[in-house]
Amino acid sequence: MGDGTRSAGRMTPSVARRRLARITDLLEHKFGVPRWHGDRDLVGSLIATVLSQNTSDTNSARAYASLRERFPDWGAVSRARDASVAAAIRGGGLANVKAARIRRILHSIEREAGGLDLGFLKAMTDDEVLAYLLRFEGVGAKTAACVALFGLGRDVMPVDTHVHRVIGRLGVVGRPRTPEATFEALRGLVPEGRSLSLHVNLIRLGRALCRPRAPRCPECPLRAACAFT
Repeated sequence: MGDGTRSAGRMTPSVARRRLARITDLLEHKFGVPRWHGDRDLVGSLIATVLSQNTSDTNSARAYASLRERFPDWGAVSRARDASVAAAIRGGGLANVKAARIRRILHSIEREAGGLDLGFLKAMTDDEVLAYLLRFEGVGAKTAACVALFGLGRDVMPVDTHVHRVIGRLGVVGRPRTPEATFEALRGLVPEGRSLSLHVNLIRLGRALCRPRAPRCPECPLRAACAFT
């Protein structure tokens, strides 16, 4: 990829777009093309993403399943005590913090929308969806973008710690200091319609090869495009 791959600093937008398109292609060749399955329960998508914060996928899935088993609907979660919600999600970590956060979010949705339904987000633009979700305490850029991508199928790429690390090593947008900064730097650069693919496959790469310590660079399909090696 001979357009200054290893040069220092941030690439121009046009070069970054071409590089990201090539990176997306290489990752799809390595890991396949992820498919969007959708989530008709947008409130559930938001709560599941809150539960995924600062824990593993396994633990967050277990906590979400336990919450749904314990309470018949989101209204019951909203009306419950924090301690009861925390007990249901204990396996997901930070249960007391997340229980209070979830109930505050549910109260806000119910008060503003007149019910526990986020279907109105479908009529909003991507920016409006993100702005609405970011108003909730405990909902950051990654959580809002995950709801937009996985719940609504929007062409928005969330940035978690894996994506932040890999993108920083690749040097496509320089070395942003935080995942939030990486998210903002990438907006408008990801190949159209491929946010899901790039997000999921960057996570796969980050877990399997581009690990925080002792990355397995010789096995990486992006080695020729990386400023880290």
